[in-house]
Amino acid sequence: MQGLRRWAIVFGAVVLLGFAAAIVLLRQNLTASMSIGDEPVVIDIGSGTSLRGVAALLAEQGVLSHPRSFALYGRFTGRAARVQAGEYEIHGGTTPLEFLEQLVSGQVKLHALTIVEGWTVNDLLVALRRNPAVAQTIESANPVVVAEALGLDVDHAEGQFFPDTYRFPKGTSDIEILSQAHDLLLERLDEAWRSRRSGLPFDTPYDLLILASIVERETALDEERPLVAGVFVRRLEKRMRLQTDPTVIYGLGQDFDGNLTRQHLKNDTPYNTYTRRGLPPTPIGLPGELSLRAAANPDQGVALYFVATGNDDGSHFFTATLEEHNAAVVKYLARLRERKE
Repeated sequence: MQGLRRWAIVFGAVVLLGFAAAIVLLRQNLTASMSIGDEPVVIDIGSGTSLRGVAALLAEQGVLSHPRSFALYGRFTGRAARVQAGEYEIHGGTTPLEFLEQLVSGQVKLHALTIVEGWTVNDLLVALRRNPAVAQTIESANPVVVAEALGLDVDHAEGQFFPDTYRFPKGTSDIEILSQAHDLLLERLDEAWRSRRSGLPFDTPYDLLILASIVERETALDEERPLVAGVFVRRLEKRMRLQTDPTVIYGLGQDFDGNLTRQHLKNDTPYNTYTRRGLPPTPIGLPGELSLRAAANPDQGVALYFVATGNDDGSHFFTATLEEHNAAVVKYLARLRERKE
C-alpha cells in the first residue's frame, strides 16, 4: 500500500513537473520576438477567421514559429473568440502575446490621406480614387452631386473639406473620409467666424469661406494671407470688382489649358470677378486654417492692388493706387525679362 502511494506521489510530481515545463515552454514560445525583418509585416484577417487560421497564416509567412502554442493560449484564455477582423501591421520586436492583444483590441493598420490646401473637390476625389485602401462609392466628381451624396447643408461641395492628414483602416469609404473632413471644416470655419473682425463686408460664414478660398489660391506665403484678404475686403467695401485670376480659372473648369488669356477675362461666367462684382457664388478650393483666419481678420492697411514680384519666394507687391500698381507691374515684367536672359 505504501509502495502504491509512493508511486502515486512520484507520478503526480512528474505530471506537475511536466505541466510546469509545458507552461515555461509555452511562455517562451509566446514571449520571444516574432520573425520580422527590416520592414513591418502586414496581414489581412478576414471576417470569421479563427485564431487557428490566423496562426496558420502567420506560420506560412514564416513570422510565427509556434502556431499551436499561439492558438492554444488564445483558446484557453478566451481571447480566441475576441479576435477582430482587419488589416494588421506587425513591427520588429513584437511578440506573439503582444500581437494577440493587437488582434483582440482591434489595433488595425491605419492608412493616410493628406488633403492639400488649395485643392479643388475634383483634386480631392482623384486622390481618394488613387488610394487603394479607400472603398469607392462616389461615382461623380460634380460638386453638386457630391454635396447631395454627403447630405451637406449647402448644394455645392467646393470648399467644404478641411485640408489635413486623415488616418483610417483599410476599407473605409470615401463618404466616411469626406464626412470627417467636412466636420473638421465646419469646426474651423466656426472658430474663424466667431473670432472675426467687426464690420466685414459680408454676412455669413459661407462668404468668409469663399474669401478664404480665394486667399488660399492667391498666395502661398503665410505672412501675405492677411494682406491679400485686406485687398479684397477693401475692394468689396468700395464695390470694386475683385479681379482675381483664380476665380476666372475655376469658372473655366476643364476648358482651362494652363494659359489664361485676355479673352478669358472677358468671357462672363458666375466666377469671372473681372465682369461681375462681389464674391463668386461658391468657394474655388479648399482653404487652410491660416487663410480662414486671414479672411476673418484681414489686414487693415490701404492697399487695393497686388502683383507678383517675380522672385522665387512667390511674394507680391502691394500698392494703394493704380499708378503704384502699374509701376509694380513694370517691375514685375522687367524681372521676368531678367530671368529669361
